[in-house]
Amino acid sequence: MEDLLQVGVITTTHGVRGEVKVFPTTDDPARFKKLKNVVLDTGKEMIDLEVAGVKFFKNMVIVKFKGIDNINDVEKYRKKSLYVTRENAVKLKKNEYFIADLIGLQAESDEGEDLGELSDVLQTGANDVYVLSKEGTDDILLPAIRECVKEVDLENGKIIVHLLPGLRELNEK
Repeated sequence: MEDLLQVGVITTTHGVRGEVKVFPTTDDPARFKKLKNVVLDTGKEMIDLEVAGVKFFKNMVIVKFKGIDNINDVEKYRKKSLYVTRENAVKLKKNEYFIADLIGLQAESDEGEDLGELSDVLQTGANDVYVLSKEGTDDILLPAIRECVKEVDLENGKIIVHLLPGLRELNEK
């Protein structure tokens, strides 16, 4: 399981007082309002930063960090990722999981068949779709619904799924 969860990527500076534009990689950009601390991955080190202010502009979040008051101090952080610790992450409801925790789970059918690994999660309007990949076979696109996802066992790194009739054939066309 990941200890840090990505919430955004700094795209550019905003103004001259040290603010940055952040492209949110979380499904709820409004959560930035409640953030107190983030971790900046510079590529060389991880820096803890305190959030001093948050504004919203179009699809971006404008963030001001405490102690950074100059455009020159934040310019070097362009295209760098912002993370939160698991303790500062949004609280999940029952049967909700972070995508970072699902990627890499070993997928098995409820009949015991090895379906490979959960390699990606596609977010659609209706529900997420899990991509199950196994070498030598076509990927299986599995809707993340109760009828298909029977069990998620993060502790043992596996997911038990039920393939609805016709689902495998759909992916082969």
